Amino acid sequence: MRFHLTRFAVATRFALIEHGRNRFAMLLVSLFIPLWATLAYLATPDTPARMRLRATGEVLTPHGNELTGISGALNAVTLITGFMMFAATFSGSGFDRRLAMAGYPRTHLVLAKVTALALASAAIAAYATAVNSLAWTPRQPVMLAAALFCAGLTYGALGVGFGSLLRREVEGMFAILMTSIIDLGLQNPISSSGADNPITRYLPSYGAMQAGTAAGFSSSPVPRYLAIQLAWFAGAALVALVGFHRSTSSALPSTAQAPEPGPGSDKTGLPRPRKAAAPSTVASGTEAH
Repeated sequence: MRFHLTRFAVATRFALIEHGRNRFAMLLVSLFIPLWATLAYLATPDTPARMRLRATGEVLTPHGNELTGISGALNAVTLITGFMMFAATFSGSGFDRRLAMAGYPRTHLVLAKVTALALASAAIAAYATAVNSLAWTPRQPVMLAAALFCAGLTYGALGVGFGSLLRREVEGMFAILMTSIIDLGLQNPISSSGADNPITRYLPSYGAMQAGTAAGFSSSPVPRYLAIQLAWFAGAALVALVGFHRSTSSALPSTAQAPEPGPGSDKTGLPRPRKAAAPSTVASGTEAH
């Protein structure tokens, strides 16, 4: 038991160190979230937007800038956690592969990544909730933080999957960016007239958007939609697990080299002696002189 805990602790420490070295991600957390929340609150009109919240069945009229603040917070959290996990997976894939081929248990490596993702998502979600609460007061701040946390978990798992399966860095960055833009852009009633379309139920952050909106403007708890978001996380984590297993699996080259002969073998691996010249050839060479 102690052996497994030690391996898990070492892998988790390395995963957290890798995130700490990502200075660009730290800059995004500290500056992008408050900048996005401030611009969403100041630039969006505060005109009440009439909407029906599927999570509770209520008809709400929240201020437009406050509603945009929730979708903006979700967009910021999903992008940052997705980028962080993708960057850590993409840059550390060679290191993870060498560890796995050297015999380090893959289970400990996977659990370490999940732990690092959970810690990062919790910190970013709490920070985003605190920043939004400076501009306006959500009715259920704990529920809002939980919605942001679950969305961060989902996109972090997607980042691990993209980092394990895609070959180039620009491909993963583009995949995360476009997924988040399409996902949350279609669900925002301020920017999308199709936010109430049934197709939005199948988007990756649907549960978090419903739970976050209910947390901001309703007093009704909606744990069912947090469970929906966690189901999305489970599906994304499964894809990430398959990709991680594939990227760290050892594969022999297609044309394997012949093994070194053993001490009891008559093939010593030494170069063959050159054949002696035929007698007739030697004699003819002597007569020529």
